[in-house]
Amino acid sequence: MSAKPNAYRAAILHSLDDPAEVGVEASYQYFEDGLLVVEDGKISAIGHASELLPTLPTDVNVVHYQDALITPGFIDTHIHFPQTGMIGSYGEQLLDWLNTYTFPCERQFADKAHAEQVAKRFIKELLRNGTTTALVFGSVHPESVDALFEEAQRLDLRMIAGKVMMDRNAPDYLTDTAESSYLQSKALIERWHGKGRLHYAVTPRFAPTSTPEQLALAGQLLGEYPDVYLHTHLSENLKEIEWVKALFPERKGYLDVYDHFQLLGQRSVFAHGVHLCDDECKRLAETGSAVAFCPTSNLFLGSGLFNLPQAEQHKVKVGLGTDVGAGTSFSLLNTLNEAYKVMQLQGARLNPFKSLYLATLGGARALCLEERIGSLSPGLDADFVVLDYNATPLLSYRLQQSKSIEETLFVLMTLGDDRTVRETFAAGRSVHQR
Repeated sequence: MSAKPNAYRAAILHSLDDPAEVGVEASYQYFEDGLLVVEDGKISAIGHASELLPTLPTDVNVVHYQDALITPGFIDTHIHFPQTGMIGSYGEQLLDWLNTYTFPCERQFADKAHAEQVAKRFIKELLRNGTTTALVFGSVHPESVDALFEEAQRLDLRMIAGKVMMDRNAPDYLTDTAESSYLQSKALIERWHGKGRLHYAVTPRFAPTSTPEQLALAGQLLGEYPDVYLHTHLSENLKEIEWVKALFPERKGYLDVYDHFQLLGQRSVFAHGVHLCDDECKRLAETGSAVAFCPTSNLFLGSGLFNLPQAEQHKVKVGLGTDVGAGTSFSLLNTLNEAYKVMQLQGARLNPFKSLYLATLGGARALCLEERIGSLSPGLDADFVVLDYNATPLLSYRLQQSKSIEETLFVLMTLGDDRTVRETFAAGRSVHQR
């Protein structure tokens, strides 16, 4: 990568902290005419264009985006790469949906060539929607993880993924064993974790599809490799919760199953958490575990409404997840549109700056990556997106009426989608142009 810096001029906005913790005004930094300076894949400076431009060497390439907003790259804290081809599948709630659509679709990923083809499409779709980092479920097949990481490495993306561990309550063609899941996960960790900007996540699908032996070995992997992630599902659906109680009657609740097998911790991310009690939220916070809020998926499968104010009250780390393929869009802008409605249905408001936080710095904190990604502070990876105010005629017209950056941000999140993303950068390189 060239040592010569590049500079990008536009309106610039990024989160500094959680609005729920510091208040809205102290939570963000905005430059109406800003400049972002990038050198060797890192952000070297951010500020007002009028102040920074005179300080730059004369040979610096300055790219000026008119009618555009630069934000950090979006961070998706829960998504299923093998479910790309079954997005928008009709008519079921969670458990029937898994059996009818998910498992047959994931069966195809035993074929490495198929996994490679879908991995290319999946990552292209992420970047087209401005997502520069994702926490990703593979399938039960190690080939799926190899294919995804190979494509992510080619583009120097910061991605986290893992092979599904699943040794019961699934079709024979899609189950592993406690021992094989441990050995295959261990081999994948050794091959990929920490290579470039890649990280591994130990990935039991959810408690009902893992025996106690398999969950114990997942906990053992976390002990052997303390800086890998744990990625699974929690309290998404009421029937699922009843099933967990029947399978683990000795445990006091769903979260306690994972807690018993030592799966909670700073790098543990639990998707959904729609039906959590206060004690479970307290335990998540105590252990530094995070929840991935997946509003599009929760609405699509009829699972319920995530209680963000409850999570805030207990200081639980929360990121945003699209949960494709139950989620119906790769776009985190579209996902925030749904998140706003989920809050409205509970009599709560989702401030646009809180939305920005969830999609960027909040996701980074959920993944313990805030010192590398999530904001545009100097020293961080240059992962950012350029959002186009004129992406559609309606968006252009509506934004002409905007009187503040708060209003502009809310309109982008309400009317925006993949068309809004003009360009996506990862480690300072353009990886998508509309």
